[in-house]
Amino acid sequence: MILPKIRTLLICTIVQIGSVFFASTSFAQQQTGQPRTTSEIGIGLGGVVYKGEVAPRYRLRGNRPALNLFYKKDISSAVAWKVGLLIGRIHAEDATERTSAFAKDLPLGIYRRADVTTSLLELSGGIDYNFLDYYDFRRNVRWTPYFTVNVAGVLYNNKTTAVNPEIIYPAGSGKDEAYRTGLTLAVPVGAGVKYALSEHWNLGFEAGVRVLFTDEFDNLSSQNEQVMNKYDRDLYFYNGVSISYTFYKINCPVKPARNKRTE
Repeated sequence: MILPKIRTLLICTIVQIGSVFFASTSFAQQQTGQPRTTSEIGIGLGGVVYKGEVAPRYRLRGNRPALNLFYKKDISSAVAWKVGLLIGRIHAEDATERTSAFAKDLPLGIYRRADVTTSLLELSGGIDYNFLDYYDFRRNVRWTPYFTVNVAGVLYNNKTTAVNPEIIYPAGSGKDEAYRTGLTLAVPVGAGVKYALSEHWNLGFEAGVRVLFTDEFDNLSSQNEQVMNKYDRDLYFYNGVSISYTFYKINCPVKPARNKRTE
């Protein structure tokens, strides 16, 4: 008689401990927002700057305005899918570099005196990784640094001129190659910080680089190699601030199907 009572007491104790554990887990999930899935839409304003043949060094004042539109959808509390559209315009010229303190290191630019203006349209897709639990509403201040990596297609159109037009297009070619439209792939990589202004509104800052799969982004690499550096890889940077809005979806538990008793 004593053994069954002890067994019953142990079972009841385990059930009680389990119910407390799952209740506390459920409460924690409600507080941290784990039963929810989120999606986020936003707009960013910033600048793009080119680094390549004409501008071999990053120059902060070389930034030109850019518009960034994006959409994110969470996979987990740390990872979110991301798609983005970046529209920008880039300008660089050898004359700017020629007047800098580094002019003595840029003999090609001094001779070439090229001017490049490029409009670009970038469509990208990838992931963001949040280092902190951004949707833990128990925190008084919600923020997180994050890392982003994407794959992008870049459509660009540029106009390239030089003091000697034959640098841009060979004599007798019968066409003006100063204007060029191209399509290439890129790998956008960057980091940022996101801060919650409210339950739905977010403020962000992001900076990153676009590594291009072409060296003809400035329309110079395939021309006269005496005044070009074919080993100087073209790329461009983006940095900007953004405002976004988060949508929440409550994931209701699925009710188990009732078993019909057969007679």
